[in-house]
Amino acid sequence: MLAYATMSFDKAMAKNGAQRIPESTLLTLAIIGGSIGTVIAQKTIRHKTRKEPFRSSLARIVLLQVLAVIAIEVGLLFPGLPEALSQLLTFGGEFGGL
Repeated sequence: MLAYATMSFDKAMAKNGAQRIPESTLLTLAIIGGSIGTVIAQKTIRHKTRKEPFRSSLARIVLLQVLAVIAIEVGLLFPGLPEALSQLLTFGGEFGGL
């Protein structure tokens, strides 16, 4: 909610020609958990939708967060999998008789 509110405030500041909130602050809010609010703000209030590199940076943040959630879920569903993958990747595992 904080990220959404900050994006809304920045949009209002932009309309009034006032000093803006730095993009780095908006992206930091997205990184620490506000990516959903930031994306919703982009869609609903049409703010920072064409601004590069903000748009690309936000897309990377969302992608990394989705991958992190998937990794956590896989780790919870298959507790032994991280160690097995680690062994396989470091050639500690067996390759079926190779």
